[in-house]
Amino acid sequence: MLAVCPSLALLTISALLPTTPPTCNTDPSLARRADRGAPVASMARVYADVNQNMPRTYWDYDSVNIGWGLLENYEVVRKIGRGKYSEVFEGINVVNYQKCVIKVLKPVKKKKIKREIKILQNLAGGPNIVALLDVVRDSQSKTPSLIFEYVNNTDFRSLYPKFNDIDVRYYIYELLKALDFCHSKGIMHRDVKPHNVMIDHENRKLRLIDWGLAEFYHPGTEYNVRVASRYFKGPELLVDFQEYDYSLDMWSLGAMFASMIFRKEPFFHGNSNADQLVKIAKVLGTDDLFDYLDKYEIELDAQYDDILGRFQKKPWHSFVNSENQRFVSNEAIDFLDKLLRYDHAERLTAKEAMAHPYFAPIRDEATLQQYLAGGTQP
Repeated sequence: MLAVCPSLALLTISALLPTTPPTCNTDPSLARRADRGAPVASMARVYADVNQNMPRTYWDYDSVNIGWGLLENYEVVRKIGRGKYSEVFEGINVVNYQKCVIKVLKPVKKKKIKREIKILQNLAGGPNIVALLDVVRDSQSKTPSLIFEYVNNTDFRSLYPKFNDIDVRYYIYELLKALDFCHSKGIMHRDVKPHNVMIDHENRKLRLIDWGLAEFYHPGTEYNVRVASRYFKGPELLVDFQEYDYSLDMWSLGAMFASMIFRKEPFFHGNSNADQLVKIAKVLGTDDLFDYLDKYEIELDAQYDDILGRFQKKPWHSFVNSENQRFVSNEAIDFLDKLLRYDHAERLTAKEAMAHPYFAPIRDEATLQQYLAGGTQP
């Protein structure tokens, strides 16, 4: 059994785990596409053929053989989080006394566990990708745990308000490095949100974590729309468009960026998946939404007849106030506008985003070094 520090002596891993797999609380009736045949063909603008050019063993996670490490090498120190599919603890490797993070997985299909492990293995060593150090399991319960590098994270709700303009540029750029890398490896994260972006601000270190919903991209594949967290779900998920791609992550990044520069967390605050689309439409307008639906032959669920209405697009500058104006520049607005597009094909790719003028101060080596040395504004 996993050794536990005295302060957690009463805590048993098995007691934390449900007896049945968790269920998604997404209403399956939402945004069902009418039976009108196949939608307009949609394919990622970049990295579309990565997986077909790799050997099957790269993306066929069903065939993964897990090499189990030694459970007794790790002790739990304290609980630091929980999610739908796991409990997360700060831990220590008793062999080398290095801190680590122990992610104890709740009962889920073995295929899902294999997928997460295979994706983490494929992304190992990539920029700002959290490092998987080991995989262990309890010999009796067979409960698996993933062992990750430790990041001295500060919760975003207390960290983001302390940011200045250059901080926001720097960390979004660091996140884009991780996204471009995983996309270049044929992988969609599908759960980009502040909770999954660990930041050690003192060391200017960012890690993209929780690859449990990540998936390999194959053109023409219809994917599950029950992914991502509501406030960060792209419109494609909310209208049940299943042939999505890496650009889903770029919407989530855009929603996260909007919350950072406008100091409104979350930026799109829906009370349900249906209401989430309404909240988006109240900002982006309904004209572009209906153009998007027409292009891909998507028919909205009838429930939207009563709640959607018609809305004009709001100018981004209308969200600027005295509290957030220090974060908002013309470049920031232009960057945001090129991310938050209904049509996923119109969104910037991660690599295009990194080349945007908004990040000029970060791409400038002298300015970047000044910032990393403790300077603030460029």
